[in-house]
Amino acid sequence: MEEDCVFDYDSTWDTESDGDDPAGESQARRNIRAAKDMQNYRRGYPNLTDDECSEDKMNNLQFYLNKFPSAPDDVYIDSFLKEWKNDYKRLERVHSYIQWLFPLREPGVNYMASELTKKEIEKNVDAKRRLVESYELMLGFYGIRLVNKETGEVMRADNWKERFGNLENMHNNLRITRILKSLGELGFEHYQAPLVRFFLEETLVKKTLSSVKRSVLDYFLFAVLDKQKRQELVRFAYLNFEPKDKFVWCPRKILKQFKKAEKRPDTVGNEDGKDEVCSQGKIPQIYDNANLNC
Repeated sequence: MEEDCVFDYDSTWDTESDGDDPAGESQARRNIRAAKDMQNYRRGYPNLTDDECSEDKMNNLQFYLNKFPSAPDDVYIDSFLKEWKNDYKRLERVHSYIQWLFPLREPGVNYMASELTKKEIEKNVDAKRRLVESYELMLGFYGIRLVNKETGEVMRADNWKERFGNLENMHNNLRITRILKSLGELGFEHYQAPLVRFFLEETLVKKTLSSVKRSVLDYFLFAVLDKQKRQELVRFAYLNFEPKDKFVWCPRKILKQFKKAEKRPDTVGNEDGKDEVCSQGKIPQIYDNANLNC
């Protein structure tokens, strides 16, 4: 059955394998591709280029060590971080750099970029420092600011009104999905949930970025590798999504648990739907996991 296939592709809930069908069959059919793609990522899709690869052949690592330029732009990472920062027109116009800044273990549209190898996913202080700088650079491009480098907390930048308009361009949704995936691959998994939470608040609570809403729910949310945090984000999304009967990002069995929990007096947030701890970059435990059978 079609509905069984959808949740074979998504391991957010332990109950998904029991044949429970999603809320909204036609919507679920449209979500198959997204669900399959994100689950393949979370489960560690097959590595493409890891056979006997010496360090000098690890182009992504060498790039982040400032020893190898990107292609076809021929830019070293230190030059990129210095010269491209705040150059929003160039960051929007050029499409070949994102695969170098945020490599994945799958090919991208830039055939001159290299797929990430497992051996490159290591703790190199200089490479990781530059990766965080790249992340901050791209956040600034989108009108977002990294508030805490330890927790990954983000918030609107001062120029958010100007920069949010750029997010109406669909290809930036693909870029953000790549960024989230790459953060998870390169040791910054804890940065994923705060960024997704930010986009959920903007789209569902503050009602900005309408063109990003579907990407947030279909892709961004399910890029979060930490299962508990991913579940909490789904709960937050449900709590702030309208109309509730159109929410299709978890099985009906879980929706029933959400509806029951929503009636409990201790699950009520403040009037804008935002829990008090959000301002500190934390994700609220709105529901008791024991009641969700997960």
